Amino acid sequence: MDQITQFRRVLQPHLAWHGARRGFAGLFLIALFRVKTVNLAELATGFCGNAQLDSHYKRWQRFFADFEIDYTAIAHTIVRLMSIPEPWVLSLDRTQWQFGSCVFNILTLGIVHEGIAFPVVYLLLDKRGNSNTDERIDLMQEFFTLFGERQIAFLATDREFVGKDWLGYLLQRPKTPIRARIRESETLSDGSKSLRASVLFADLRPQEVKVLPKRRRLWGHWVYVAATRLEDNSLLIVVTDQSPQTAIADYAKRWSIETLFGAFKSRGFCLESTHFIDLYRLRKLIALLSLALCWAFLTGLWLHQHNPLKLKSHGRREKSLFRYGFDHIRNIVVNLDHKMTEFLELLQFLSCT
Repeated sequence: MDQITQFRRVLQPHLAWHGARRGFAGLFLIALFRVKTVNLAELATGFCGNAQLDSHYKRWQRFFADFEIDYTAIAHTIVRLMSIPEPWVLSLDRTQWQFGSCVFNILTLGIVHEGIAFPVVYLLLDKRGNSNTDERIDLMQEFFTLFGERQIAFLATDREFVGKDWLGYLLQRPKTPIRARIRESETLSDGSKSLRASVLFADLRPQEVKVLPKRRRLWGHWVYVAATRLEDNSLLIVVTDQSPQTAIADYAKRWSIETLFGAFKSRGFCLESTHFIDLYRLRKLIALLSLALCWAFLTGLWLHQHNPLKLKSHGRREKSLFRYGFDHIRNIVVNLDHKMTEFLELLQFLSCT
């Protein structure tokens, strides 16, 4: 069987699509790793088949315009493929860029695993700037509808996600502990006296961690507060409803979603090169990129188990598991005629067998 037939086979247990659609998704993944960009004109050059470039380009356009994607199925497929052990660490953030006068703004909730967050729910905002409380709550409710029975270690959020109603919503869910960064300018009260957070932690030296002994009132809610001073002399202040002694170390895992955005964009699939201005089509593109992310990561993990990545002097690997797998898959698909055996081996990472 050719490579597209194999793609239809391995994706069948995950996606209840017509076989031709699953095959087309396979064509997309092969082309994506070949050309390293989501730009449709470039993807057309990496398309398998004998048709002219214009025909390939039009097929891409029809796929993203007409085909309906079940995003629930995609989210569950990601979880099955990655087998992330519970309790899960969740990271919430958004990424924004601009193409001409069009602003792309994507609010994303991911499950953290091995230094990267795997996106399971996301909201494409039709505006620039921060999300509002209702939008964030809608995103969280979508996650709980999909995975409400799962155990959550904590949710990490950056300092742009603020407000009384938002914090109140999170605190009403004790099974989803929070590690939320706040601004230095926020006011914290012990019930009798109120001080800016920067004043309470003014004595901290770089890399020193301090946990306030009692809860403080923030936006009308009682929370524990911990902080550390970063190397640039700014304060990283985290509020939590549980386990304040580990809050700073826990919060560091939030960065995994920045690694995700890097993989989607400049360090991987060049999402910023898309010319889609229709959010309906862009959402489909992100769903397919999420499958590509899983494939690259699982490949990198397998490679690392057989040929471990070296550690640099700062203690981190010489490259990420995502990049390790990304480069390996690309090397194979650009030489597919000569490396079919290796290709079929890598394809099994998408089969959950």
